[in-house]
Amino acid sequence: MGNRAVLPNFSASRVNVIALGILTGIAGMEHGFFEILQGSVAPSGVVIEAIGPAHRFWELGTEIALTIVPNFLVTGILAMTIGLAIIIWSSAFVQKKYGAHVLAILTTMLLLFGGGFAPIGSAVVAIIIATRINKPLVWWSTHIPARILGFLARSWKWSLSIVVAVYLFCIWAAIFGWPLLLFFDARTVNNILFVTGLVDLVFMLYLIPTGFAFDIKKQIESD
Repeated sequence: MGNRAVLPNFSASRVNVIALGILTGIAGMEHGFFEILQGSVAPSGVVIEAIGPAHRFWELGTEIALTIVPNFLVTGILAMTIGLAIIIWSSAFVQKKYGAHVLAILTTMLLLFGGGFAPIGSAVVAIIIATRINKPLVWWSTHIPARILGFLARSWKWSLSIVVAVYLFCIWAAIFGWPLLLFFDARTVNNILFVTGLVDLVFMLYLIPTGFAFDIKKQIESD
């Protein structure tokens, strides 16, 4: 009985949300940091380059973002604040009754206040998973064959590791271009980052069934 009480707080699904929330927050704060460096000046429109020409490490390292605030400094402060809020909320409060709803609101705010477009994918996947925290996974346990559930459960840890590693690599390479620029021109690097981001998004989506399967398997073993 004690294991079942603890399970919702230490489930694979919650770990997925924590990891994706932290990654989203880091990416949003990174955008905000470079926006702050551009100072209290107005952008030319709502679509901005988070990394300005003076702080750019490579030709296409611009970090495109959206902002409804006509000031880089204020936008950057908001992006960093919201990014931090997403990290805290995902790590400590997302399992609450309205946890997924608040995460969705924070994600919308991050998009509107300079947090960038790329972090939204990881945030949306985190929101989807968060809606099932502390909820019974009856459909999955009754409709998915045990052999497939077993495979999904076993693949959860390595798929999460891939998501985290590739996400952090994309952030690094998007800012600095390194080490890809050692082998490819700027345009090719930009294309590689785009494709790599899409592949990582696929693995993020794969986290949904793998996390559910891991939790189902753990609950069966604890009964």
